[in-house]
Amino acid sequence: MTAIDGPRLRPASGKPALQLVVVLHGYGADGNDLLPLAEAWRSALPDAAFVVPHAPAVCGAFAGGREWFPLPRIDTATVAAGTATAAPALHAFLDAELSALGLANPALALVGFSQGAMMALDVGVSRHAAIAGILAYSGALTRPPRPGEPGRPPVLLHHGAADQVVPAAALGLAKAGLEAAGIPVESHLRQGLGHGIDDAALRLGGAFLMRIFQGT
Repeated sequence: MTAIDGPRLRPASGKPALQLVVVLHGYGADGNDLLPLAEAWRSALPDAAFVVPHAPAVCGAFAGGREWFPLPRIDTATVAAGTATAAPALHAFLDAELSALGLANPALALVGFSQGAMMALDVGVSRHAAIAGILAYSGALTRPPRPGEPGRPPVLLHHGAADQVVPAAALGLAKAGLEAAGIPVESHLRQGLGHGIDDAALRLGGAFLMRIFQGT
């Protein structure tokens, strides 16, 4: 287990950051895997700083990869316990990144893919104040939002209908769980897409980030 850290991109404007986008990779990858997302969105969000951290633990299944939490098996109890265990370190990392930029929760957006999307959803709705929004690709809501949590950010869920890793049914379950907690959700089920992010999903995510940061 190591401290959370990873690639960073300064705002394209060259000015101090007004927003922070943190992109969380999937199981067995590392921050470099999703760095192209940050690079693709950077020109459309010129005042945003991007961080694409490596998960803190070495992946038990893929040599050289990282994991937010172990996945000895994929079931509801395992992923719920995993996100609960991993969440405090990610909260602390986000606090430190915001502090370093002189920003607060309303200037923060979380993006995640697969296991990273599970973390983004779990941590994003449990911050001590609402963040700007959450973009979750091919993920799942592992625990329902806890009563009394103040964070109710807008969420965009995107999932491939042909996903054989995290079943597409996870999208509907996440949407229902978030909406039950009063969280506004937009969801997209892309036909023919497997466990991945294609150009259309990238454009959709970029438009969502631009929308939630309007006025900041």
